[in-house]
Amino acid sequence: MANAKNNKRALIEGRAALIMIDIQASTFIEDSLVSSIDNMPGYNERMLKARVAVDKARACNIPVIFIQEVHRPNLVDFGRKLDGDEDIHCLEHNSKTDIAIKEMDFRPEDYPIRKRRYSAFFGTKFEILLRGLQVDILLMCGGLTDVCVHYIFFDGHQSDYFCRII
Repeated sequence: MANAKNNKRALIEGRAALIMIDIQASTFIEDSLVSSIDNMPGYNERMLKARVAVDKARACNIPVIFIQEVHRPNLVDFGRKLDGDEDIHCLEHNSKTDIAIKEMDFRPEDYPIRKRRYSAFFGTKFEILLRGLQVDILLMCGGLTDVCVHYIFFDGHQSDYFCRII
């Protein structure tokens, strides 16, 4: 039976954090005809627009958390990710794996979280940071909404955060 109550929620509830998901240097480097993960045409231009969210969050004193996918060169932490369409990507010590510092205006007061799997909640210090910041709502922006953004949203919802996608 459907819930008969009208449970409309506010867009922002409580203390927010902006979660920038996997906008990394490789997004803006076009030196290869083949990408390890296929993107729609115009992907890098859309990711440049994400900078607006970073600037607005800072203007509103909303903390900015950058999620960075990183894997060990010996591939030990990829798990089942390579079973599908993805090739080897986001290796440690590769400049393409770095956060897109210039494009996203990454600053020392921002919070970087490195992840080895699709979700930043899995095997990282992300939840400790969110609790320390007393965050209630996750404003998410990033690439590959069908994978990493999806998993972080799902785990955030399951962890009782209000989740919004920008």
